[in-house]
Amino acid sequence: MNLSLIGKIAVLFKYIFSSFLAIEMFIISLLLFLILLFNLKRKNRIVQIIAVGIYIGFLVGIMISYSDYTRVCLDSFIKAIMNYIYFPSTIVYFFIIVFVTAILLKTVFSNKMTIFKKAVNYFFFSILYFLFMSFMALASYSGVDLINVVDLYKNEVILSIVQISNLLLVVWLIFTLFYELYKYFKRKFD
Repeated sequence: MNLSLIGKIAVLFKYIFSSFLAIEMFIISLLLFLILLFNLKRKNRIVQIIAVGIYIGFLVGIMISYSDYTRVCLDSFIKAIMNYIYFPSTIVYFFIIVFVTAILLKTVFSNKMTIFKKAVNYFFFSILYFLFMSFMALASYSGVDLINVVDLYKNEVILSIVQISNLLLVVWLIFTLFYELYKYFKRKFD
């Protein structure tokens, strides 16, 4: 299908107004959007809970109605993660560092984050940046083509750096998850 962007938008609009079901789904989505938009200033908790309930209900309904599709999606997602763990990609590694940089900026400029959490973030991010700089230096020094995955797998030092970086990122994510849970329960029960 060789449609331009405008052609794809035209096909989408033609679909939206082609049947009553498509029109109803469009109106429901538009109404939910408008309700959430108008609720930004009011901040009515009940409206927020109902809207989130509708979205989650839709997702759960899809998961129940199309359980085979859901199972295939989860299997593919887990296989992709396992594939990345065993065969890391330099492209994903680059985007991990971009993600780390964004979180680092948030950490530096956040007034709500505790000193302890900032210190932990600085520690992990400093190590991750050191490993990324080492990765780049070794790739440059060794003449490894960063796009060629075979070259990456031949150099065990570079491969180890990427895998250790991934492990550190997972440890940081798990720590952050448990830290946020701790803060939540502390606020709720104190």
